[in-house]
Amino acid sequence: MIPPGPAAPGRAPPGNTLPVPLETPGVAGSFPTGLGSGRVQPVPLGFVFRSRAKEEKAPTADKAPVNFSKQTRDPQAPKGRPTPKRSEAQSQRRSVANTPTTRKEAAKRQREERRQALERQRQALAGGVERYLPARDRGPVRRFARDWVDSRYNVAEFFLPLAVVILVLSVVRVSSVQSVALLLWLVVIVLIVLDSAVSGFRLKKRLAERFPGEKTRGAVAYALMRSLQMRRLRLPKPQVKRGERP
Repeated sequence: MIPPGPAAPGRAPPGNTLPVPLETPGVAGSFPTGLGSGRVQPVPLGFVFRSRAKEEKAPTADKAPVNFSKQTRDPQAPKGRPTPKRSEAQSQRRSVANTPTTRKEAAKRQREERRQALERQRQALAGGVERYLPARDRGPVRRFARDWVDSRYNVAEFFLPLAVVILVLSVVRVSSVQSVALLLWLVVIVLIVLDSAVSGFRLKKRLAERFPGEKTRGAVAYALMRSLQMRRLRLPKPQVKRGERP
């Protein structure tokens, strides 16, 4: 009887012969060597938990060219950006030097800037400088409304002097004088209402002629509120004389 030869790899062994375990070289950690053997090969942890970021960065760092040249840059060669002007460079240095370093210094600087802004606004109200005027007084429409009111007499601007006279008359303990004072109150109020209505209508018409297509909303009310003040107390100060055409 001829003994059976070795079984071909990948085929079932003939007869009652025991299967031969296949030897697979494999990769450490993926397939253990010797399927069917009871012994399990340990898997190295360094292979499982290794960092890929370092492996990916390593070739990049190796490929980066290192320039050890000590050659200085040519002064005439372009540097990729325009040279700033002297005024710009000085303003940049000044802004860096004036930057506050502490909270106390910053608060002090804010108070100083606010004081200067109020001083500029006061001077603008006195001289009519358009740049530093408050927002409600800016614009050619508001300027025209101010000039139109300042160029004419308004009944409402005499309200305060008339009110003082009427109050003095009402204090007198004479019935006829008190009656006159009450009548004067009614006359002054009616005149102010009529004059304000006529002034508002005329100003609205002039604004439509002078500024066609522009926004003039609020200009009439602004002018009427200005007409209630005495000429000396108006801000911004009047820039036209009475009777002068704006």
